Amino acid sequence: MAVRAVRGAVQLERDAPEHMDEQVRALLTAILERNRLTSDDLISIWFTATSDLHSDFPAAAARGLGIVDVPLICAQELDIAGAMPRVVRVLAHVESGLPKADIAHVYLGAAAALRRDIAQ
Repeated sequence: MAVRAVRGAVQLERDAPEHMDEQVRALLTAILERNRLTSDDLISIWFTATSDLHSDFPAAAARGLGIVDVPLICAQELDIAGAMPRVVRVLAHVESGLPKADIAHVYLGAAAALRRDIAQ
């Protein structure tokens, strides 16, 4: 097993706690499924949110999925003029037997435009 980093993002339609929970859960679930991971494979997860999202912590969605013994942290994304609004980004450190080239980085919905080079 090697330590790998998995990226992902999702753009929310609105800043509402239940919507954030739903969308971040979908993102985390897709990251786990596409990389054949379980919560036991997770080392840590960093979440960032754009400055227009403040209704809840994205990490709360991970706890709701049962990811309870993994260190999580939330931070605010840089507020850059012209950047895509209402985006939650994820950087997960995992243990995986997959080579780096086979890691599936997950960008859901409109967030796929953020990283066309690695979005799968």
